Amino acid sequence: MATGKINVSVDNIFPLIKKFLYSDHEIFLRELISNATDATLKLKHLTSIGEAKVEYGNPIIEVKVDKEGKKLHVIDQGLGMTEEEVKKYINEVAFSGAEEFLNKYEDSAKDAGIIGHFGLGFYSAFMVADKVEIITKSFKDEPAVHWSCDGSPNFSLEASDKKERGTEIILHIADDSTEFLEDHRISELLRKYNKFMPVPIKFGTKTETLPKPEGAKEEDPAPTKEVDNIINNPNPAWTKQPADLKDEDYKSFYRELYPMQFDEPLFHIHLNVDYPFNLTGILYFPKLTNDLNIQKDKIQLYQNQVFVTDNVEGIVPEFLTMLRGVIDSPDIPLNVSRSYLQADGAVKKISSYITRKVADKLSSLFKNNREDFESKWNDIKIVIEYGMLSEDKFFEKADKFALYPTVDGTYYTFEELQEKIKENQTDKDDKLVILYASDKEAQHSYIAAAKDKGYEVLLLDSPIISHLMQKLETSKEKISFARVDADHIDKLIQKEDTQISKLSDEEKEKLKADLEAVFGEKSNYTVQLEAMDSDASPFIITEPEFMRRMKEMQQTGGGGMFGMGNMPEMYNLIVNTNHELVSEILNTKTAKKKERLINQSLDLAKLSKGLLKGAELTEFIKRSYDMVK
Repeated sequence: MATGKINVSVDNIFPLIKKFLYSDHEIFLRELISNATDATLKLKHLTSIGEAKVEYGNPIIEVKVDKEGKKLHVIDQGLGMTEEEVKKYINEVAFSGAEEFLNKYEDSAKDAGIIGHFGLGFYSAFMVADKVEIITKSFKDEPAVHWSCDGSPNFSLEASDKKERGTEIILHIADDSTEFLEDHRISELLRKYNKFMPVPIKFGTKTETLPKPEGAKEEDPAPTKEVDNIINNPNPAWTKQPADLKDEDYKSFYRELYPMQFDEPLFHIHLNVDYPFNLTGILYFPKLTNDLNIQKDKIQLYQNQVFVTDNVEGIVPEFLTMLRGVIDSPDIPLNVSRSYLQADGAVKKISSYITRKVADKLSSLFKNNREDFESKWNDIKIVIEYGMLSEDKFFEKADKFALYPTVDGTYYTFEELQEKIKENQTDKDDKLVILYASDKEAQHSYIAAAKDKGYEVLLLDSPIISHLMQKLETSKEKISFARVDADHIDKLIQKEDTQISKLSDEEKEKLKADLEAVFGEKSNYTVQLEAMDSDASPFIITEPEFMRRMKEMQQTGGGGMFGMGNMPEMYNLIVNTNHELVSEILNTKTAKKKERLINQSLDLAKLSKGLLKGAELTEFIKRSYDMVK
């Protein structure tokens, strides 16, 4: 029996591991299973190139809990270690078995899927164990060995009678980590980190129901048998070629990833690139609402089928973090930090690639089946609009397929919209005015007034549309967006011809004074007297486009002036000086009747704008009944 001191490149490695190297103790199991997978895949590679003269067979990794003995076992049937290898890879922590293996077999091992760095990963076991044993037998014709260490730099190494090839790690669980002796906790960790590991992982057994034998009666119970409980899917959909998968395979994998998600994904994007970096994965577009607080962190990041994190900021562009699915890249380290990701060149290339791939997929969906794309637009627009705002390269591509629906349900690209409205909706300054509504019901009267003029009205109701309109107005020439209730329709698209007012300047001043006397000094309404068609509404309430849009942008983050998101609503009251009711108000001699007419007209305008509520609505109804008596 040999004893000695572990040769480490820093003093007192164990407290360091426990305190700094891993922030989350539960990942010890991920590390040990990664090592077991490494050992198994290395053996597969060596047998495939004829360097290991053994039968590879169908190896599995087994995890066993011995609650009474306070032990956790991780057993593999991989290539095992000789005594010399144990000394080198376990006792000399600074070396990395996986790194040396890759260097030696650089050309042929690229596709072997070697996961981790055998060495420090193994030592994560001491976060939860006060003693760790290794019993291992190499695929080479050499005796098995038994290594043991109690968490100090002292170890023992002796011969073992182990007959089968492979390695067994035995963790003597510490008193402060007994949660890892509970079956449900280990099962939870295996499903979290190892759900898609490339080697089958057994954790206990389960009962399987068999088909009833021929001739069995209906009341006879079906036979059962105990089978290995394999907790992982070693061949998940993203590891296969797109040509080998049908649409149902992608949907089935989505259900495997999100068993509690009952909506079907709208479509998927299969990622597969091997230069200038390695990346595979599948992204899904789920049905999305207009809620900007939608749960993110639904994309899972893997490194060679080992779960790393579901916080993929930095790897996936922010506008795509609302998607779901899997990204797998060996170029991303298992122990990954946000600052590392933000600074790493390979990660930035991955982010650009994913952006381009998503844009290309959306473009092909639009070109190949526009009708289907239009039917999904409301479910995906928030991602596309967010992308157009945040990524210039995505904006360039999306400009060809982003849609602008009208209130009547017709969808235009921006180019098609320009062509459609340029003749009728270009103002006297040669600027194209794009009219839109955000709520078909609340803005119905304004939409109707615009349509009476033959204008197209878009329905733009996403929470970030104000930001996008601002970007479009600055990136395209001579266009502006105006919500239909931002002014009266003749002012929104001002042509050369202007109406002549029936009222003199003196009469206008008197009318304005009468109105302001009823509203009071603290009114939210700025009175504007305008000469319009005599059949246009006498009173119209509008919200100035600039102020309202800045306020909306402030509320959804960015854009707009400081504090505008908390400003009270401000409205313009447009009074049509050519309407006969306005003349009647002006000429009414009785103060009480004049006040009643003004209040009734204002309340009708509020009702049209959806602003008449509560006590004001009750008073309006009472006044209306009094007037029709």
